[in-house]
Amino acid sequence: MFSKDLELTIGQCYKEAREQRHEFMTVEHLLLALLENPSAAAVLRACNADIGKLGRDLRSIITETVPVLPPNDERDTQPTLGFQRVLQRAVYHVQSSGRKEVTGANVLVAIFGEKDSHAVYSSASRKCRGSMSSITSRTASPRSARTAASRSPVMPAARPRAPKSRAAIR
Repeated sequence: MFSKDLELTIGQCYKEAREQRHEFMTVEHLLLALLENPSAAAVLRACNADIGKLGRDLRSIITETVPVLPPNDERDTQPTLGFQRVLQRAVYHVQSSGRKEVTGANVLVAIFGEKDSHAVYSSASRKCRGSMSSITSRTASPRSARTAASRSPVMPAARPRAPKSRAAIR
């Protein structure tokens, strides 16, 4: 069900989180690992994302927010619910489109469905939000990702708006 490249990416994600003794493997860990995944990186490049800046931002966010296990703690790194939801969303998307294999590009699209993730709000990743599903629906190769990106304008990311007061609604 997962492509070979995606299996390697998820394995690398787990390995890095575990080596750093992170208590949790997060959506940010996953996006960081996807920067090295061929299909996800092709989509990000097609969106003109600054992959280097995105990587630096993600490392900083992970360092600031993910708890580290104490040296004598024998627990293993666990995926967060958000991490699991992203993978599940990618599988559902692929199954509903009649395809059989989940790629890094599919997981990249699924990340944008997460509401409370720094990965979604990272300035570099927001560039792709508007055209992400259009690009990945046509990505069979990096070449087709570039072609799809040229056909689909990149929309500015939606900014959270403050709720209107009752007085302003009337």
